[in-house]
Amino acid sequence: MKGQKISFKGKWCTDMFRSPNLTLLMVACFVLGCASKSPPARELTLATTTSTQDSGLLDVLLPDFQRESGVKVKVIAVGSGQALELGRRGDADILLTHSPQAEKKFMEEGWGGIRQAVMHNDFVIVGPAEDRNNLKNAHTAAEAFKIIAEAELPFVSRGDESGTHQKEITIWKSAGVDPNGAWYIRAGAGMAQTLRMAHEKKAFVLSDRATYLTLKNELELVVQFEGDEQLLNHYSVMTINPEKHSHIHQDDAKRFVEFLMSPNARKTIGSFGVELYGQALFAPD
Repeated sequence: MKGQKISFKGKWCTDMFRSPNLTLLMVACFVLGCASKSPPARELTLATTTSTQDSGLLDVLLPDFQRESGVKVKVIAVGSGQALELGRRGDADILLTHSPQAEKKFMEEGWGGIRQAVMHNDFVIVGPAEDRNNLKNAHTAAEAFKIIAEAELPFVSRGDESGTHQKEITIWKSAGVDPNGAWYIRAGAGMAQTLRMAHEKKAFVLSDRATYLTLKNELELVVQFEGDEQLLNHYSVMTINPEKHSHIHQDDAKRFVEFLMSPNARKTIGSFGVELYGQALFAPD
């Protein structure tokens, strides 16, 4: 049989050893990879707020999850409102957002499966360094916003239905102010872009602390007001209800929730930013 070729699932193996046993030859071909193919990699689509991406937190967390689970995570970083809409459409397997009222509505309408608090930080009102004294008499975020509106100090709003934008709207309502006029600028952009616009226009802006600290060295903006309980910023992870979208990767989504709740992930979240900024950017819940 020297030189005889045997077809095996579209591949050719040559009997160079005069073996009379075709079965052994076929097994050898299989072991050598003549007919083997690697299974496709599993992938999970995460729709999340821009702050988790812009701060760099996901760059640290996601490789750990992939190593542990073998699941690759594709990130879509948008405002929380857009992330929730992606969940409604079935265009994301899992959501990580910071818009509690909108998240509650999402769950009540039956779109969500699991909702779990993950972490929190806070919002800060930042503005040009030379205007540091403008908000010195404010005791609450609402009072700070009222001072800005009455003086018509330039203010840049994200204006994108994100969690930050929803928080801003809540504070304006608390202040009894309907923001309007040339001083009120709608960016329609993510947090990093909005901060850069505020820097260019020497304006005030509401920002999550993590994104502000990440970009602080690029900006001539300082924290003008902080510490009000109304400025707390809570993040939650949510799976999608499989009864709404059966194609969702439900098992891997649940695995991602378990990962975020694990001691190792919580330790990573709690220490992230300390080395670079002297303080943690998030605190695990």
